[in-house]
Amino acid sequence: MKPVLDSAVKAVEDIKDGSTLLVGGFGLVGIPENLILALVEKGTKDLTVISNNCGVDDWGLGLLLKNKQIKKMVGSYVGENKEFERQVLSGEIEVDLIPQGTLAERIRAGGAGIPAFYTPAGVGTPIAEGKETRSFNGKEYLLEEGIVADFSLIRAAKGDKAGNLIYNKTARNFNPMIAAAGSVTIAEVEELVEIGELHPDHIHTPGVYVQKMIVGTQEKRIERLTVKQG
Repeated sequence: MKPVLDSAVKAVEDIKDGSTLLVGGFGLVGIPENLILALVEKGTKDLTVISNNCGVDDWGLGLLLKNKQIKKMVGSYVGENKEFERQVLSGEIEVDLIPQGTLAERIRAGGAGIPAFYTPAGVGTPIAEGKETRSFNGKEYLLEEGIVADFSLIRAAKGDKAGNLIYNKTARNFNPMIAAAGSVTIAEVEELVEIGELHPDHIHTPGVYVQKMIVGTQEKRIERLTVKQG
């Protein structure tokens, strides 16, 4: 049985100033909305956040950004957040941009206990500056280190009381690998069921990776609304 806390604020109470966080989701899909809102309420600052992107100006990680709670952002995409752009250009935030495939593999490697791996992505670009390179079969590769964090914040559609999780569709993007790469993983789930109700073949994240859970509904905002032109 995993602790199922009655509020997101209680779930994040151990996250202190200066912590490193891995945060699931892609755009606004599969983000732990309630846990992010709890951090906003708590006012935790000087955070290093590792996530695909930094939300939008008024939702998701963009709320932490707006409150100046993020000291460093590690991600692969910044295109939907004007405040992020402003803080980067003004030198108010540290940024480490990583090719998306490399970011995903660094997180997966960290969760698997793999300290580093070689990848061709970024060879011959500024991303390669200061990094070890090695040739395999006549092709150059960069050495990239696995990523781990103090806390992982993730979102699942369904979970059981043992912490086993199932994600809905594209919410499987970064959430499963992030679940494995945090020292403490906190999951918010939309539906909580009894142990044994989830078919073992359907589980995406085994409960061994999860330390705490909350149950919470989401607003599930649309990042960019596109309608068909007549």
